[in-house]
Amino acid sequence: MITHIVMWKFKEGTRKQAKEFLDGLQALDGVIPQIRSVETRLSCNPANTFDALLIVTFDSMEDLQAYQQDPRHLAAGALHKELRENRAAMDYES
Repeated sequence: MITHIVMWKFKEGTRKQAKEFLDGLQALDGVIPQIRSVETRLSCNPANTFDALLIVTFDSMEDLQAYQQDPRHLAAGALHKELRENRAAMDYES
């Protein structure tokens, strides 16, 4: 199992758009066949380093790569480039 984690720091005043962005990523669950689970969250603590979190699980690195190249993922993810100040990602195997 591969877990893909992404965190974002969004620009000031973009919380509504950030929520729409996360909703778009969450909506990929059940649409992109390689996804095993998706969780998105907005931080409730303004002192956190990051404002939002995505956790997606896959069966393999190949499935993660297919997801990252899927046009539906690319379309859903396009908005974050306008909104973000910072992004961090990590993948791990369990």
